[in-house]
Amino acid sequence: MIIMEDFTQTLVHYKAAFVLIWLALIFILEIFSPILARIKTPSRFLNNLGLWGVNSAISLLVIIPVASWATEHTISWRPEVSPIWVSIIIDFLILDALIYWWHRANHEIDFLWRFHEIHHLDQFLDITTSVRFHFGEVVLSTCFRVIIIILLDIPFISVVVFEILLLMASGFHHANIKIPKCWESLLSMIFVTPSIHGVHHHAISADTDSNYATVLSCWDRFFKSQNRKSRTPHFLIGVESEIDVGFLDLLIRPFKKK
Repeated sequence: MIIMEDFTQTLVHYKAAFVLIWLALIFILEIFSPILARIKTPSRFLNNLGLWGVNSAISLLVIIPVASWATEHTISWRPEVSPIWVSIIIDFLILDALIYWWHRANHEIDFLWRFHEIHHLDQFLDITTSVRFHFGEVVLSTCFRVIIIILLDIPFISVVVFEILLLMASGFHHANIKIPKCWESLLSMIFVTPSIHGVHHHAISADTDSNYATVLSCWDRFFKSQNRKSRTPHFLIGVESEIDVGFLDLLIRPFKKK
């Protein structure tokens, strides 16, 4: 138990380092093997990195402490599973499936879409898009996860492992990386790839409302939301009939009447 607690604390302390190294690697790959030449628009980077900064602060001050609190106040009903890695894998599958449904709800429920739309308004797709979320969506997502953690009695180690894999997967499938078709086809059988998620960001509503999976690609096949269209370089990225706006407008946009 002490060894596992030490391992969990190590993951928590180095979580940011793991994710940042991964994102840096993807950023480098985008330079050498891009799908499209990067749009050099200062305002876009201000939007994306500004939102990331706000959410990073919320993560440190709210999300991590709240997740830790939730794991200490779960409804203790689950039997212990040995070894612990089996439990972590099971928890990962449960959480990844539930995140699929949360993502889908963000598209199908108007109130949630007000916040999630900020992510989709980006009119170019790259590593910075993966960290572009409205703080309101981050808070609502945290509330959803807290309920799931408490009801399903999910331990903190499983939450931390899933968060790391979630952030790494998000960085990968938003990336502006051109992957050889044969490799992309193989990867897409298990994981969400840039081609799969690129269709999700196509500025056509029918495409935007599909391919909701985050880490494992199987959920869209299971729940009949898979879009078999292949992303092409000429795809328009964004929200149909909408344009991106400035940083401050993005912050207040969900609270305006629409």
